Amino acid sequence: MAKIPDTIINEIRANADNGNGNLTQGTLDYIYEAKLFKLFVPMELNGLMLSLPEALKVFEKAAWIDGSFGWLVTIGSGGGFFSATLAPEQARQFFSHSKAVVAGSGHPNGVAKRVDGGYNVSGEWKYCSGSTYASVFTANCRIQNEDGEEEQVRSFAFLPEQVSIIKDWNAFGLKATESHTIAVEQAFVPTERTFDTSSAPNYEYPIFRYPFLPFAQTSFAAVCLGICRHFLEESRSFAEAREVSWSQSYPLRLQGLLHKLEEQEARLEAVSEQFYNSVVHSWEDFITDFTLPEAKQDEVSQICKEVARASLECAHTIFPLLGMTALMEDNLLNRIWRDLHTVTQHSVLVSV
Repeated sequence: MAKIPDTIINEIRANADNGNGNLTQGTLDYIYEAKLFKLFVPMELNGLMLSLPEALKVFEKAAWIDGSFGWLVTIGSGGGFFSATLAPEQARQFFSHSKAVVAGSGHPNGVAKRVDGGYNVSGEWKYCSGSTYASVFTANCRIQNEDGEEEQVRSFAFLPEQVSIIKDWNAFGLKATESHTIAVEQAFVPTERTFDTSSAPNYEYPIFRYPFLPFAQTSFAAVCLGICRHFLEESRSFAEAREVSWSQSYPLRLQGLLHKLEEQEARLEAVSEQFYNSVVHSWEDFITDFTLPEAKQDEVSQICKEVARASLECAHTIFPLLGMTALMEDNLLNRIWRDLHTVTQHSVLVSV
């Protein structure tokens, strides 16, 4: 895909610096134009249909620009998976237009009761990133039979007018992701707007058969790399701006900071190389027969968790050397640090 223009990068960063809790309309318009929410939407539905390694580079670059921007591009793109599991006509309706983007949740927090032609659904789902501009919402529900007993879990697609957004995203990082709770109350969903994510996809693109867990882990690990890279770059700029004054008043701190920056920059490059090598090799193996052995999935999982761990340790090593300025919430370094901690808190990246 084309390089993101400097004007867009500057707009995104300026908006984040101003503390705004959402993307500007100009940024959203660029995302739609560049199809950044449609990296995994089939070309038949006006998508880009990138390979996994190609998309991860986009996620990292977007997260390097700004953590919230990178997270929204990553999550928005992930919703493209449903274009292959929804009924074809529904997929065309929801994904072929230029502003198509999904918000939702995989947790089965809703209850669906069968009625003529479909289901009546009620429930609430937390952490639905991009909720305020989603063109369609998806969520998992437990099917309830006539006896009130709950059966299998199924996925449902809701129209925006059926969904209430509870604006409760109050995390200390990724503030502009608008990862609010969504709710529906007795929303009718016709059978054709329900789907099973484990069913055979309607398109033969490899990504639709790639296992979901390593897909999520690699996507979020790429975001970690981008945010950490931004943090180290801004830390170096911070050190360079203070070189003259600190050489006089804090010479040991300056020397220590520059030395640690060199170490952590080298460490991040090393783990980044390992990560992409692992992903590319696993992807090349996968597309030969659309299978990824458990041992290979474990290998990908471990390097993703190592990326998250190394990114945090890089930030933890540098942050204490930045002085009091970095403690201020309106400082850029502080915001990037908080964004990094928010991403690495995701359960698929946590080592236990």
